[in-house]
Amino acid sequence: MRNEYRQLLDRREVLKSSAAALGSSLLMGEAMDAYPKSVNINSRPSDLKITDLRVATVVKPGPSPCPLIRIDTNQGVSGLGEVRDGASPTYALFLKSRILGENPLEIDKIFRKIKQFGGHARQAGGVCAIEMALWDIAGKVYNAPVYAMLGGKFRDKIRIYADTEESKDPKIYAQRMKERKESMGLTWLKMDLGIEMVADTPGTVTNPTDLNQWEANQLPHPFLAMEVTNKGIAMLEQYVAAVRDAVGMEIPLSMDHLGHLGVKSIIRLGKAYEKYNLSWMEDVIPWTYTDLLKQISDESPTPILTGEDIYLKEPFRVLCERHAVSKIHPDLATSGGILETHKIGDLAEEYGVPMAMHFVPGSRESLARRTVVVIASPGRCQ
Repeated sequence: MRNEYRQLLDRREVLKSSAAALGSSLLMGEAMDAYPKSVNINSRPSDLKITDLRVATVVKPGPSPCPLIRIDTNQGVSGLGEVRDGASPTYALFLKSRILGENPLEIDKIFRKIKQFGGHARQAGGVCAIEMALWDIAGKVYNAPVYAMLGGKFRDKIRIYADTEESKDPKIYAQRMKERKESMGLTWLKMDLGIEMVADTPGTVTNPTDLNQWEANQLPHPFLAMEVTNKGIAMLEQYVAAVRDAVGMEIPLSMDHLGHLGVKSIIRLGKAYEKYNLSWMEDVIPWTYTDLLKQISDESPTPILTGEDIYLKEPFRVLCERHAVSKIHPDLATSGGILETHKIGDLAEEYGVPMAMHFVPGSRESLARRTVVVIASPGRCQ
């Protein structure tokens, strides 16, 4: 028994001396390779506190202005986020008092605290910018990308698409789309094709209102009673045909900004574009009209997509449960940020609804006026 007790004491002494030696070598800057590379030893995560929030507004061509925010901490680690294009930095600044003193690594807790102050479209900009900035801080503290903190990545590459500046000359418009494909190497294209492209030609659009453009934008589509004629549809088809001739049928092609049209005109356009095999027609009417969207989706052979102005996952659940649209399109700067969008993707996958990410970057424009990531939910790539 004594020998066993002596052996136990001897082992404890060995462990103590080893720990002391290890501590000494660490102080001397040795044996650092034994520490995990993913941990930032210059940061003390449990003691992190938010100390400030500041805004810088980027003014640029295209969607503008774009306020960027920076959240600072007591340990010199900061994170960047972006208020959605065209929104006021006030959406972020008035939340400053609600996050000061919080640990920025408690991302879900802070989001639940401030999400009541967000809203649909640009009103969500402040909440989303803060959420993105918090993930930026977490990534720097733990030296890990966001995907690693959300469960790991599913793929090494993702597809992007870019919007293209339109032209009233179908040949020029088609050439611009072709350059996107051949010069920039894009494998997905999107075109804006609204009725304003043909409205100058008599007999193309029936517009019973005398509202100016600003006044018209204040009313939802169904209340404008604007319809496109067969002549107008035939002229619009010329643009799509020219683009397809230029880029081929193999590359996915999407469409946005159709104009403030009635439900019946949208359905007729969806049928007219069937032969061009579009990936989607985007935001054809406001997303709040679930029944009307479902009517369009049921009757249009061209897929219907919406979602860039929706805040939080609950409205997406309604659209997906009803299969009111063919695909959804959340924007990180409106949907609730990174984690909420991840949840939206999981939700959509449960209902078999593909998802494409929308985003209008303000800090840099590497490919086009509008560049986004196209995905289908966390597990699949569209």
